[in-house]
Amino acid sequence: MKKFLALLLSLALMATLLVGCGGGEKETGKTEDKAEDKKEDTKKEDETKDEVEAPADSKTVKVGITIYKFDDNFMTLYREELQRYFKEELSNNEVTYEVTVVDGKNDQAEQTNQIQTFIADKYDVIIANLVQSSAASTVVNLCKDADIPVIFINREPTAEDLDLWDKVAYVGADARQSGTMQGEIIYDLDNHGDLNGDGKVSYVMVIGDPENVDAQYRTEFSIKALTDKGIEVEELVAQRGDWDQAKGQEIVAAALTQYGDQIEVVFCNNDAMALGARQAIEAAGRKVGENIYLVGVDALEEVVSYVESGDITGTVLNDHVGQAHTAADVAVKAVNGEQLEKNYTVDYVKVTK
Repeated sequence: MKKFLALLLSLALMATLLVGCGGGEKETGKTEDKAEDKKEDTKKEDETKDEVEAPADSKTVKVGITIYKFDDNFMTLYREELQRYFKEELSNNEVTYEVTVVDGKNDQAEQTNQIQTFIADKYDVIIANLVQSSAASTVVNLCKDADIPVIFINREPTAEDLDLWDKVAYVGADARQSGTMQGEIIYDLDNHGDLNGDGKVSYVMVIGDPENVDAQYRTEFSIKALTDKGIEVEELVAQRGDWDQAKGQEIVAAALTQYGDQIEVVFCNNDAMALGARQAIEAAGRKVGENIYLVGVDALEEVVSYVESGDITGTVLNDHVGQAHTAADVAVKAVNGEQLEKNYTVDYVKVTK
């Protein structure tokens, strides 16, 4: 009897140990799952991929897209339309476009690594919205060595960079046109922007990125549109805002504090900075259309609503739908081995009340 009780006790002890070990393994599994989930969530923030179920007999074309940064208002609309167009309008029973979009995080080194990954993974074509236009030659040479066509969008490389290879092209809008239209919006006002009647237009210029050709052209040609028509101008502030709403607000708030009623017009290289400028103008007790004017570029939905209400003087439509469709169509041409033009241009459109 004593031996029997001892055996039962031993069996109970072994069962307890086994349960304890099993529990430990189960918890470790949970921890690993959580870590993997966290890693996957981070990946989703930096990369989106359309998982398209291709028909059994269709060809799959891999399209790699890198955007200079995901939190740019305009480029968010652009990349979403690119993905939609490839998936819903270009994919068919004969060919399926598998699209991967990655976030350059406004870091050229990061973006160059992304392009090298696309190349290593043997993508069929790359669409690049560069962090820095000056990196175009490096990207072209990488793609040329791998014989993978590259289509630049939104930020224009130099003509010399585009001439480096016959499988490279640029799709965008002529930024000179957008700057000219900004200036024309101000010139078309009854007072041509001269609110205080002193014979000149005193302005603040909020610049996207001085190294970016679009920012350069918008800055130059918005003012040229006025001076070409004989309007005298006075630059009070010209400062870099990095296309960012918060920086636009900060720059204009500081300018209003320094120059007050001297400021008649605020030019912003894009609508995000114009939204920030509008906040600063409102906080300073100024009223757009009455004692100050404000113009942007992109025609974001929120800005268009402010144009309609009179809280922003005007903007210029940067047609993300037209550009996205053109970029995708040119990428398809490149994959099919068709001859590419160097530049594909989509017109801007003035937007006023």
